[in-house]
Amino acid sequence: MESVGFKEWALVCEALGRGEQTVLLRKGGIAEGREGFGFRHREFFLFPTFFHEQIAKVRTPNAEIAAGTDGKIHVRCFAKLEVQKEITSWATAMALEPFHILQESVVRERFEYKQAGLQVALVRVFRLRPEWVLEDRPAYGGCRSWVNLPEYPAGTRFEPVLSDEEHSKIADKFRVI
Repeated sequence: MESVGFKEWALVCEALGRGEQTVLLRKGGIAEGREGFGFRHREFFLFPTFFHEQIAKVRTPNAEIAAGTDGKIHVRCFAKLEVQKEITSWATAMALEPFHILQESVVRERFEYKQAGLQVALVRVFRLRPEWVLEDRPAYGGCRSWVNLPEYPAGTRFEPVLSDEEHSKIADKFRVI
């Protein structure tokens, strides 16, 4: 398994780790290169990013950013990409609302940036036991979606967030959209 991290808002990572979110919506970071953003990895660790403005950009009551001030990155989840699509219809983007916690204004901003559309991925998420704590490094910074990580600790367990049945029901609903 490749040890790569997908940079995502900490609140989104937490929602994925609770089963409240099952898709990733991405346009891409400034440093994505000429090709733009793509889900280039089938498996990846969810690498939480921290900034306080994200609290107002999600539909999660009482949202708080619990970590990120100790100079360490707390990696708590791993994801497997199941389905990825580029969507170019705003109606489709709106139909995905039950699958994520982002405010409509955030989805619209991403959707309309440069050229209408979004990259969408249905993911199966696993909690890491124990969580993986990394020292923050300059190499993890910047406006890029993917970061190379060291080897994850031996003995790490990957526990599914949702049961096979729960995930299958969500995947079926996603495929209909």
